[in-house]
Amino acid sequence: MPMNQQPKPSKRVAVIGAGPAGLMAAETLAAGGAQVDVYDAMASSGRKFLLAGKGGMNITHSEALPAFRSRYRERALEVGRWLDGFEPQALRDWIHGLGIDTFVGSSGRVFPREMKAAPLLRAWLHRLREAGVRLHMRHRWLGWQDGRLRMATPGGEVLLDADATVLALGGASWARLGSDGAWVPLLAERGVEVAPLAPANCGFDVDWSAHFRDKHAGAPLTTVAIAWRGEGGALEKRQGQFVVTQTGIEGSLVYAVSAPVRDQIAAAGSATIWLDLLPDLDEARVLSEVARPRASRSMSSHLAGRLGIKGVKAGLLHECLPKEEYADPGKLARALKALPLVLRRARPIDEAISSAGGVRFEALDGSSAMLRALPGVFVAGEMLDWEAPTGGYLLTACFGSGRAAGRDALAYLNANP
Repeated sequence: MPMNQQPKPSKRVAVIGAGPAGLMAAETLAAGGAQVDVYDAMASSGRKFLLAGKGGMNITHSEALPAFRSRYRERALEVGRWLDGFEPQALRDWIHGLGIDTFVGSSGRVFPREMKAAPLLRAWLHRLREAGVRLHMRHRWLGWQDGRLRMATPGGEVLLDADATVLALGGASWARLGSDGAWVPLLAERGVEVAPLAPANCGFDVDWSAHFRDKHAGAPLTTVAIAWRGEGGALEKRQGQFVVTQTGIEGSLVYAVSAPVRDQIAAAGSATIWLDLLPDLDEARVLSEVARPRASRSMSSHLAGRLGIKGVKAGLLHECLPKEEYADPGKLARALKALPLVLRRARPIDEAISSAGGVRFEALDGSSAMLRALPGVFVAGEMLDWEAPTGGYLLTACFGSGRAAGRDALAYLNANP
């Protein structure tokens, strides 16, 4: 936006939600000359952002932009608009401007040099305050009354005026950190179309036997692949790692396939995936090893000695493969490369890394972040109906969405002086 089109200083914008999307909207608005007040129900900013960074802050990904955009599946076009002018390298440059160095890991993921979110957030909040952004903690948004924002504060309920509002309240995962989905009925009652919130990047329940659960819960599978039915029924496959839990399976590989699996469970009541317990060997090699003479050794000892199938992998074979197939070398070899595992349900949304569903893009005013039913109200981040795998994709889109919402709000203020 040209500098001579900045809104007058009297224009006040309320940003509700102090996560990455809300803070980026606030920065964009302040740079455009608006007076910005950020409100959050929690005691401090960026609570979910900070917790996500405890294990190593994966901020974005270094892969080529066409592949990067494809990670957003059916919403690649819409999310792509957020990334225009603020693609992963631009995000890294922005972080560097805060005095935080970044590096690319062996997986292509991008991290702050210190691997933590706290230094980045501190530097960012300092810059926002220097720009005049005012932050108000322990302010829970309750909707509207007579065109004003209702806010529950430590001192009681208050009504606030704003010339524009940016909502960046997150989805419904990790409610204890502020993303509780309480905004859904507030928007629905105003005629805003909201898709039901659902877990994303989540684990799944499996009906383990008591014996398998007691013996193997907590065991990691570090060399394994998962195959699943993708769009159109075609088999897709990905290698990685996951963990057996008391209730089912969790971990990065499971999260990577969670969206199509979750949708299959919703449609059919369950979903089958296939585990490749020996992803580095082809089926012919596996069959050759299984069929080798084993003399007096048991099949379990034979598999452990020839193929390294022991521990949780051996347990999975006994858990998921009928005894008669375990005794058949051909069927056993096929099972080692494609062991069927039935997933019954996704884990609860509050346990998920993120959530799907939210404000439908059809509820927005064209390509703007403004709600068609509520002129002057803009939506950013995980409140919208999109999802992405872990790997930096979620955060990059949240930053981009906040920036886009801030720019759209500035354009609205200029058009409505």
